Amino acid sequence: MGGGTATIEYAVSLLGVKHVIVCGHTDCAVMKAILHPETVEGLPAVKSWVAQAETTRRIIRENDFDLKGDELLVTMNQENFRVQLDHVRTHPGVAARLRRGTLDIHGWVYYIPTGDIWTLDDGKETFVSSAAR
Repeated sequence: MGGGTATIEYAVSLLGVKHVIVCGHTDCAVMKAILHPETVEGLPAVKSWVAQAETTRRIIRENDFDLKGDELLVTMNQENFRVQLDHVRTHPGVAARLRRGTLDIHGWVYYIPTGDIWTLDDGKETFVSSAAR
């Protein structure tokens, strides 16, 4: 368990926050390392960090995404973000509050090249650009 988990637990369970924003970003070094594991070969701590994204790597590999280059990297970022949102929903305090309907989770991805923010539309499972609104 890390500081992020403790922060969420404290905010949701003790402070009673009503909204949690999970914000990811593009151009993620971990996603790049999944695509090019040789870049972190001599870095054991970084390799361990990258291993935490195994779920994302398997989703991409086993769902036959036929993408290359930047398109693949963006899709990996989006899939990883979905994995992270799913993870946050499993925190005991978060799960209990979600079930009661007293907590909302919002998913944002910061698109570094343009400064745009993509919001995850849960109903459609798609990302919507804030510029498109």
